[in-house]
Amino acid sequence: MPPPAVPLINYAVVNYLPHDTNSFTEGLLVNNGQLWEATGHAPENEWPQTRSLFGTVNIKTGVIAVKAELDKNKYFGEGISFVGNRLYQLTLSPKIGFVYDTSRFRQVKQFTFPGKEGWGLTTDSTSLIMSDGTGILYYLDPTTLQQVKTITVTENGVPADSLNELEYIKGYIYANTWLTNTIVKISPATGQVIGRLDLTPLAEEAKTKYPGSLEMNGIAYDAANDKIYVTGKLWPTIYQVQFAH
Repeated sequence: MPPPAVPLINYAVVNYLPHDTNSFTEGLLVNNGQLWEATGHAPENEWPQTRSLFGTVNIKTGVIAVKAELDKNKYFGEGISFVGNRLYQLTLSPKIGFVYDTSRFRQVKQFTFPGKEGWGLTTDSTSLIMSDGTGILYYLDPTTLQQVKTITVTENGVPADSLNELEYIKGYIYANTWLTNTIVKISPATGQVIGRLDLTPLAEEAKTKYPGSLEMNGIAYDAANDKIYVTGKLWPTIYQVQFAH
C-alpha cells in the first residue's frame, strides 16, 4: 500500500500588495517590520530590465529601495537573510556569498559555501539555512560561515529536488519548489515534507494581471505581526496569505 499523500495546507488571501514586474524574485523576508526583496537578473535577451540587487519594498508601489547591487556581468543575485547586524547574500555562481553591515550595507566579507549553487537562504536565529537547487539543505555558522550540518529532504521517502527560496516559520522550514507553484513545509528534525501549499490560483491570477509573470518564488514571515507574504518572479502582486502554521 502506498504511503498517504502529504496533506495540503488550506490558505486564504487576506491582502494584496503591489509588486514590481521588473523584480526577478530570488529572496523575500521581513526584518524589523520592513519587507525586503532580493532579485536576480534574467538573460538579457529576454528580460533586460532585471537586476541583481536587494533592498526594502515600498508596500504602496512595490518598488525596491536599493541597498546594494551586484555587477550582473559577474554575479547572479540569490537569497538573502539577516542575522544580528549582518545581512548575508548568496549568488548562483561562482558560489560566492557576501556579508554586509546593516548600517550602510557595505560589503564586509566574501565567503564560499557548500552545495551545487546558491539558491535560497533563511535562518532559525542560530544558523543560516541555504538551499542549492537540490533536496539538501545546508546549515552554516553565521560567524565562521562554515557548514554545521545538512538535512536531506524527503517526501514519502523519496528525495526532494529543486528546493528554492526558503522561510523559517515557527520551527519549520518552508521552501518554494522551483518551476512550480508549490511551497512545501519541512520538519528540520526529520527532513520530511509534512505539508504542501498549492498556490496555483495565485500564479494564474498573476499571469492574468501581467502575462509576463513567471514561476512562484518568495515567501516571507513577519513574526512580530504573524503575517505571511508570497510572490513570484515578475509578478504584479505580493499576496498576504493566512494558513495554520
